[in-house]
Amino acid sequence: MLQQEIQLKRNTARLSVISNIILVICKLFVGMLTGTVSIFSEAVHSGVDLLAAAIAFMAVKKASLPPDQDHDYGHGKVENISAAFESLLIILAAVFILSEAITKLTVPQKPQSLNLALIVMLGSSLLNIFISRRLCIVGKQTGSQALLADGMHLRTDVWTSAGVMAGILFMKITGFLWIDPLIACLVAGGIMRVGYKMCRSSYDDLTDASLSDAEESRIGNIIMKNPEVLGFHHLRTRMAGKEVLMDFHLELDKKLSLCQAHTISEKVEASLHEAYGNCDPVIHIDPK
Repeated sequence: MLQQEIQLKRNTARLSVISNIILVICKLFVGMLTGTVSIFSEAVHSGVDLLAAAIAFMAVKKASLPPDQDHDYGHGKVENISAAFESLLIILAAVFILSEAITKLTVPQKPQSLNLALIVMLGSSLLNIFISRRLCIVGKQTGSQALLADGMHLRTDVWTSAGVMAGILFMKITGFLWIDPLIACLVAGGIMRVGYKMCRSSYDDLTDASLSDAEESRIGNIIMKNPEVLGFHHLRTRMAGKEVLMDFHLELDKKLSLCQAHTISEKVEASLHEAYGNCDPVIHIDPK
């Protein structure tokens, strides 16, 4: 089952790489042919997507390696590093697009072959809908932060492509040349917003931020479901890639034998594994 999951993650990451290669080539060609800055900005965006997808593919491959002598806890954080790097790439791409759009606003140029531009953006939207859904589904199914980050990234492309398409259509109808660079500025703003959110999420994971209060409350409820547990304290949680790490003190009746206490501890651990799948509970038993 584990090997099937690893292969599924790799195949999905590879699918993202292939789709982005196609989009970069098409958008660059049409952007240069038509002189449409909004499509050129989308080509830059897809280029960043391609690099991010390649990074995600390598991260998934590395993160799936088992623990070794130098990494007792495995390589899960490679995916968090991948997501952080991808978010920085997104922000840099947004800055570049904004710079190009401002230049075009000051010196407007009339784009050519707008019908071709519309066809390319429609195809881009449809392809990204399919790929982003696939990435997010597999990312949630396997707990892959890299695939989820890539899927969220491509999901924004669906909206930006639709916005660019609407802008080109409006420019074609009205003849207002400033619409093209204005749409590119809006695309850059949306990209930067997503990049910031992804950067913040990656920062939390890399700095061992605790799980949310709701998740820690859920863990507490799972612990206390066992009637032989008197209480718990000193709960600590963090994420390492897709794995939930936690440790806490389990309060048990001091009259219990060591064997009995250990059995109860194992039951609690099994309940946590059932709820969180790939997790690593470390339990310290306190007599009470």
